[in-house]
Amino acid sequence: MNAHLRRAAALAATATMAVSLTACAETEKQIPQTLRDDLVVGLLLPDDEAARYEKFDKPVIEERIARLTNSKGRVLYANARQSANAQAQQVENMIKNKIDVLIVDAVDSKAIAGSVEKAKKANIPVVAYDRLAEGPIDAYTSFDNEQVGHVQGKALLKALGQAAGDGQIVMMNGAVTDPNAAMFKKGAHTELDGKVTIGAEYDTKDWKPENAGANMQTAISALGKDKIIGVYSANDGMAGGIITTLKAAGYTKLPPVTGQDADLAAVQRIVAGEQYMSIYKPYGYEAAAVADMAILLARGMSLDLAAQTDVDSPTKKAIPSVLVPVIALTKDNIKDTVIKDGVYTAQEICTPEYETACDELGLR
Repeated sequence: MNAHLRRAAALAATATMAVSLTACAETEKQIPQTLRDDLVVGLLLPDDEAARYEKFDKPVIEERIARLTNSKGRVLYANARQSANAQAQQVENMIKNKIDVLIVDAVDSKAIAGSVEKAKKANIPVVAYDRLAEGPIDAYTSFDNEQVGHVQGKALLKALGQAAGDGQIVMMNGAVTDPNAAMFKKGAHTELDGKVTIGAEYDTKDWKPENAGANMQTAISALGKDKIIGVYSANDGMAGGIITTLKAAGYTKLPPVTGQDADLAAVQRIVAGEQYMSIYKPYGYEAAAVADMAILLARGMSLDLAAQTDVDSPTKKAIPSVLVPVIALTKDNIKDTVIKDGVYTAQEICTPEYETACDELGLR
């Protein structure tokens, strides 16, 4: 992780850290036996398809855990690579390693419930990260996922402008195994229903770009190339697959395509005018918040000062939660978001292929 991102993550999390340390001070006399620093935090992330997990989430969480434990705590990490079965085995391994707390970003929010139950029986508290896992979880940290859909839907309508009634849009939602996908979809439909005609809609297996591309080809065949005026894509990976298919179908002017996660390739597509927007998520806030909650739980302390709200899952009510707001990323605010926050440098974005477009946007 570069120095800019580390500074951004630290600044983003200062308020959360202060809350956590205050909670520690207030609770120390009640449970001094738990206030130790040599904690082992299990971290399970769902895939390596999205660049964010390895580049942002993992290093920020590791740095935060070290900061909160005087560099004596450690993170035991595993990536499931989109396999729910692999993730279940990883939970078993974490239990065998007698970790103090588990952070899990579930591949399949329903399938993970049994594993969460096993962790709880082993007296290991569980924090659901980024996706609301089922089972007896103790806390939840994510972005405001319904807001994501609202922001994407509003952005697509803005891009369409007066042409919103001149054709049909295609909706490319995420995987049905991901509860976030349902929230993105709900928010987007709230904005789009009644304002545009949705000609085709898909739930994309495993969020894979190639599956989104195949769905897009089906939509083009069914609706006709000239009838599609815009595409709602729930994330950037799928947006890449969609845009590849649109180009192969002979579009000389691409319809506006949404996205999410501010992947580097997506930012470059936005610079080039191929993708209309993405969702920028300040990962430092989310990662710092989950680390804070994990350490509080590992020390047997209250989450009252760390949690901002309560969220209900299908299996548990009133889960202490932190929900982080998101930002619509377009060509107009690249400099003030991902570059300013140190996520990417102008040099990383403005490779030779994108130099001219970058110059036009004043990014270099």
